[in-house]
Amino acid sequence: MAAVGGSVQSISIGGRIFHAAADSDSNRKLGGFENEFQANGDGTGRLIKTRVGWMISDLNVEIDDSAGDAEFLQEIADNNSLDNVIAVTYASGVVYQGKGNIVDNLEISSNAATVSLSLSGPGNLEKQ
Repeated sequence: MAAVGGSVQSISIGGRIFHAAADSDSNRKLGGFENEFQANGDGTGRLIKTRVGWMISDLNVEIDDSAGDAEFLQEIADNNSLDNVIAVTYASGVVYQGKGNIVDNLEISSNAATVSLSLSGPGNLEKQ
């Protein structure tokens, strides 16, 4: 079976669903380890493993001002919790889920009625 790419369908944050813009691309990091090679003076080396959390970045989602979407997202960002359930549904129908929070700025485009979200949390994103 061939790989399926395309637009993210939707994202759920704290149980509230946001529709992704059709032309939106995002980046996904599952979490786990990042590896680095460090050389020794005699030509041998070491593998340095650093634990990292998961991240989804640069995902444009629709913001409906009449539904209070911006205020809801700001409340999530303000709540100091990494326990917000976040699930992303991809064009393939696959869903990845993790717990975390919004990172970076919430800058809403009034012209496009979208916001670019970056989300991150501890552990790994899990395929549902």
